[in-house]
Parts: sequence; C-alpha cells; structure tokens
Amino acid sequence: MDRAARIGQLGDVAEVMLGYVENKTTFQGEGTLKVPSASYCDEEIYKKEIDLVFKKLPLMLAFTAEMPNPGDYKAMEAVGLPVLITRDKDGTVRAFLNVCSHRGAPVAEEGYGNCPRFTCKYHAWTFGRDGKLIGISERQTFGDVDKSERGLRQLPCEERAGMIFVSLDPEGSFDLDDYFRGYLADFEDMNFKDWHYVGNRTIHGANWKIAFDGYLEGYHFQSLHPETIFPRTPSNTTHYEGFGPSMRIGFPQHEIKNLLKDVSRDEWGTRENYGYDFVRILFPNVSIFVAPEITQVAQLFPGPTPDKNRTVLNYLCREAPKTPEEEENLQGMANFFRDVTYEEDYVIGMEIQKGLESGAHKELIFGKNERGNQYFHEWLNWYMAEDPSAPEPRM
Repeated sequence: MDRAARIGQLGDVAEVMLGYVENKTTFQGEGTLKVPSASYCDEEIYKKEIDLVFKKLPLMLAFTAEMPNPGDYKAMEAVGLPVLITRDKDGTVRAFLNVCSHRGAPVAEEGYGNCPRFTCKYHAWTFGRDGKLIGISERQTFGDVDKSERGLRQLPCEERAGMIFVSLDPEGSFDLDDYFRGYLADFEDMNFKDWHYVGNRTIHGANWKIAFDGYLEGYHFQSLHPETIFPRTPSNTTHYEGFGPSMRIGFPQHEIKNLLKDVSRDEWGTRENYGYDFVRILFPNVSIFVAPEITQVAQLFPGPTPDKNRTVLNYLCREAPKTPEEEENLQGMANFFRDVTYEEDYVIGMEIQKGLESGAHKELIFGKNERGNQYFHEWLNWYMAEDPSAPEPRM
C-alpha cells in the first residue's frame, strides 16, 4: 500500500470516528472476555511471559534519534538482561549482551555515549563496536585465547522507521515485515527517523499488564481523567485496527465534526491531532501517543516480581529546540505527561494489584467496548500457547 492509499485508509477511519461521536457509539467486539485474576499475580505465568514473549519477540528498545551518529551507543537493561546497542562507523546498528567474555562484567555503563571501542572496567578487555574482542590486557601472561571466539554475544537486531528492534534471544530471529504487517509504514510516513530525542522518565507500577491495559481503552477517560484527557476526548468512543498483534487505536475528539467540516474529505486522513488522535501499540509492550508539540513513547517491562513493572517514558519531537526556552518547555511538557501517567493511571493500577491479590474475584471481564484489551490478551495467550498452527486472533 502506498502513502496515498494509507492516507485514504486513515480518512475512512476518521469518518467512522465522526460517526461514533455523532451517534454516541463505539467500536464493538463480538462479546465480553474473562481473564483470570491470576494472570496478573501468578509467578509461573509471569515467568512464562518473560520466556515466551519478552525474550522471543522483537522488542523496540531504542530510537534512531537516541543514537544517530557513528560511534553512538546505548546501554540499558531489558527484562533483567544487560543490553548494549551500537552504531558502527558505516551506520550499521548492532545489539549485544553487555557482558564481557572474560569474567562477565559489563563493558559499558548504562546510558549513552560515543566511542570507538568498549573496555571492561574489571580487567580492561577491549571490544570493537562490532562486538569483536580486539584487546586482552597483559596478554603475554594470560595464556592462549582465540579472540574470534570471545566476542560479545550478539542479539538479533534491525533498525526500521526510526526505531531499533532487538530480540533478547541470541539464537532467535525475526521478520519485521511479517510481524508488523505493514504497520511500520505509519512511522515512515512521519519521517520518525529524523525526529529529535527529548529524553526519558522512568516510573514504576503494578503488574505490566495492569499498566498496559490502561493504554488500550478510553472507557475510563471521564471518570479517571476528568480534567486532563476528557476535556479533549470523549469517554468510551474508540476505534481499533489490528496489524498482527499490534494495534492502532483511534480516539476522536469532542470537536471532530467542527474540525473536519471545512476540510476536503480527501484530506481527512492527514488530520491526526486536529479532530482525532491515535495511540499506536507495538506488541507486546509499547504505547505511542503522537502530539504536535511532543510525543510520548511508553516502554513497559515486567519488574523483578509479578506485581511490579518498570516503564520508561520516552519523549520525542519533530524538530530540535532552537532556544533554551524551547528546550525548557519541552522538558516541562515531558514532566507533565509523566505526572499524569503516573498519578492518574499508575497509582490506581497499584490499587488494582492489591485488589486482585486479595482474591475478591477469580477473574476480570473486558466488555465488547474494550476490544483492544481483549485483542491484546488473545494475542498474549496465542504466544503463550506455543502452537503456531492455532488460528491467530482477529480484530
């Protein structure tokens, strides 16, 4: 599908959302879905999610904008594993386990930098940006080592549409075209690779699925966000599209009719943020809200125990700030988004965690109007079942 066809498709979605607002309706699934409360609390389920989902599927771990230059790197933790992402002098991006092949220490401190090589602080073994072992300190006293066999352990990695995807399984592989079913074209159309990285904030909350469920529906906007989201976006008025296990969620604005009435129908697909908004979900753990001034990208990771998650809130914008005042404004907006996400969504999530652990109810129920939540849990169960012959969930 070319860009014009994609704009036409978005225009069709805008028309559907306009109908939702005018008729006070929303996207509907076929029925309700029950999910066991244990899904959010059980140690074995938690471990299985990490092993079969987070350590197998391609995870979006970095942005082109975070490390745009040759020699740039990002060292981070993902699901308890130390990961090092590098950009070589020819622009190639690679990912490794950030673990020295001598005695297991990290070769780069967590964070960002730019360097031609990585030196382990324990015994000063040195590795190139391509992960190859290039130096052993005091080698004459160490003994024979085949350097070609002692490089950093490489991870499957691919850079697409301004994002860097990594599998945490060194023996794994992935096909992004098959996995995203054309969805990455959204980000290519936005020239996401050329955006400016503002920074990130980290927050902590309940089980990762409790937190993620909150990103997947607008049923709660009026009751939970009466002063922040609801003035712009009506409650329980949501559209869903599936791209494999990922989703594009449409949220019409109260004023969608007025904002589109003087715009040619052919241009409705170009009016994101001016009549309607999208939250883009990258399965299993990323939520992206694009706004004109600043964009929030939430990466949710399971915490050290089933009842905890670690969420990294990343902030990007289309152009780098030109003045200190513009930079200060961007940082202020990032703090505002962080505070709303934590104080209005994550705090109640921790209360939900206590409620589920109390045993009050054996299961939760997602309504027909919460089809995004249903779809997410259906795909999660599909991967957990380890049966590729089983039918895939359909939106």
